[in-house]
Amino acid sequence: MKASLLLLAAPAALWPQDSTAPAFTQRGYFETRNYFYPRTAPNDSGRIVSEELLRWEGQWKARPSLRLNLSVDSRFDSHRQFERALRLDWFDRGIQRPAISVRRLSAVYSKGGLTLEGGRQFIRWGKADLLNPTDRFAPKDFLNVLNTEFLGVWAARATYERGANTFDLVWQPYFTPSRSPLLNQRWVVLPPQLNGIPLRDEGFRFPGRGQWGARYSRLAGGAEFSLSVFDGFNHLPLLDAGVLALPQLSVTLQRYFARIIMGAGDLALPLRWFTLKAEAAYFASSTPQADEYAQYVLQAERLAGEWTFVGGYAGEVVTTRRNPLDFAPDRGLTKTFLGRASYNIDSNRAVALETAVRQNLHGLYTKVEYSQAVGAHWRLTLSGVLLAGRDTDFLGQYKRNSHVAAAVRYSF
Repeated sequence: MKASLLLLAAPAALWPQDSTAPAFTQRGYFETRNYFYPRTAPNDSGRIVSEELLRWEGQWKARPSLRLNLSVDSRFDSHRQFERALRLDWFDRGIQRPAISVRRLSAVYSKGGLTLEGGRQFIRWGKADLLNPTDRFAPKDFLNVLNTEFLGVWAARATYERGANTFDLVWQPYFTPSRSPLLNQRWVVLPPQLNGIPLRDEGFRFPGRGQWGARYSRLAGGAEFSLSVFDGFNHLPLLDAGVLALPQLSVTLQRYFARIIMGAGDLALPLRWFTLKAEAAYFASSTPQADEYAQYVLQAERLAGEWTFVGGYAGEVVTTRRNPLDFAPDRGLTKTFLGRASYNIDSNRAVALETAVRQNLHGLYTKVEYSQAVGAHWRLTLSGVLLAGRDTDFLGQYKRNSHVAAAVRYSF
């Protein structure tokens, strides 16, 4: 593992430095975010959760063609979602969020139309705003299923632009999973049959090989389309359940990851009244427990003065059903109408509304958010989330998790 990381970092370390005008920039923020849940959950009696995050980002431009990026996070919370160990985490592969972690550490070399990046980085391929089936190198933190953030991955990436064409090639030597909710907290909804039975979290069973992907995109006449392929693993886990009889009856759960091969395409087409975006991907799998299926998103986006409107539909077609035991928020949001509207009241204030409604009306998610800047450094954000529906629906199962939240951020 260490040897491969040194290979990724070696080009930057050996590259001759330009002593003319190196430039270093930095920024960061401290944020406290507090959630209030009016209802308790069967496996979680807590009603108030507080999370604190200190993030620092720095960039050193060693020469016009070479820059180094570093970002570090430090976290603490009241609900034991974050580790208490004072160690520096490099890989984000734990069940809990690390207390101190390297969020990004990469070297970027650019020359002409070629850009090379090696190290821990963020890779986004999706075009749509509502759901991104093509984002295979973009795992997320789902400790709070509806308030997520992307996780960086250790990878080598080469991007070449020539005229209207762009070629993108990614190799990821070490797998980074999406982080799923903790078993003893409210974002895991257990079947009634497991009430009172202890659960043992057996962690992860990671793949033993790397993964790669390639993408071609073309911009012509204002429209952009892309084609992509991926050979690797789903960053969302399947679940392996077991039963232990001694010393007492308990259930074990371990996460493992399905091998997938993806073929995908996306499109962004400006029209007179709105911009049409479409994204679709098909996933084949050699893992016996994994479904094979297609996901697609159709959305329209319109800007009108200070308003932004986005609305569309996310769908799924299952071609081979194997009834997996899994955690799959992306699939849980398919067969759903999704929408978002935002309004900039002025340069300091904004309000937004987003919603997801199941096509059979069995699940509903709605979020209202107000944000206001105070001075040059402070920002206050207030939000409310309503969840409703049937217990058998992905959204409806979380109806006890409707909440209000308040966040205060100081940027520096």
